[in-house]
Amino acid sequence: MRWQGRRQSSNVEDVRSSGSGGGFGSPGGFSRGPTRVRIPSGGVRSAGGGGISGIVLLVILFFVLKACGIDPLQILAGGGPAGTGGGSTFDEMVPGNARLPETVRPQARDDEMKQFVATVLAETEDTWRGIFEAEGLNYKDPRLVLFSGQVRSACGFASAASGPFYCPGDQKVYIDLDFYDELARKFNAAGDFAQAYVLAHEVGHHVQNLVGVLPKFNQMRRQMSESEANAMSVRVELQADCFAGIWGHYTAQKGLLERGDLEEALNAATQIGDDTLQRRTQGFVVPDSFNHGTSAQRREWFQRGFENGRLRDCDTFNNPV
Repeated sequence: MRWQGRRQSSNVEDVRSSGSGGGFGSPGGFSRGPTRVRIPSGGVRSAGGGGISGIVLLVILFFVLKACGIDPLQILAGGGPAGTGGGSTFDEMVPGNARLPETVRPQARDDEMKQFVATVLAETEDTWRGIFEAEGLNYKDPRLVLFSGQVRSACGFASAASGPFYCPGDQKVYIDLDFYDELARKFNAAGDFAQAYVLAHEVGHHVQNLVGVLPKFNQMRRQMSESEANAMSVRVELQADCFAGIWGHYTAQKGLLERGDLEEALNAATQIGDDTLQRRTQGFVVPDSFNHGTSAQRREWFQRGFENGRLRDCDTFNNPV
């Protein structure tokens, strides 16, 4: 990916030396491992008068309310996450929530990684500002928090074992940059565009928060069984993958991609699919426990956004996944 020399976002907070503690979130993101407890099967049902159609209508209505003289962002402003969780993270899938050993990297590489994520964040800002402005709306940039070991967010506490996550309560994306070393070493997903995909996915959750998808999901899942919430979470995660693909589409149009970049992102999507992770860690899969999507699903929805670059092609709620 040709990122050097491009604009870097100013919406980056580096708290790696502050010693601030804790962070937590759900429904998910890029999990490090599978849920091991078998959950009874069950389909997704309507809850609280909402349901799948209620979520996708929020996306549609968001981009037409302007014609009625209503600013949806003002309506959503001030609303925190539903419940005590409400974030979206790489998340609570590590057995025992074990803390990963910290990786010591040379200062030069540390500075380069910070510049890289700041540049990728800037590119997502440009993409989503353009999409929102085309609808007569203003895109509110998320902030990116760089932490080491553990961090405190509006969604609670998290260690580095949580991986990158998005918290709708403070509209921030959190990442320990050591995760990228693990992405290459443990998940066999090396490459700068694979790393960019991780960040673009979390920004995709921010878009979902702005248009009301995450608040609606957090409200609905209070009335769902665990298996129903898992099934709905898969649809939320796959839409974030598709939104990441939309960002990739416009990045490619700028001529910033190099040979092999798309394959890097698709490989990363494959390596962090629920089925692949479960086979790797426990030797068998438990489909009822999936809450991020299979490898095939994650590849498909990222590629759909990448190829088409259209929001309407990211409707994971009214289409088979």
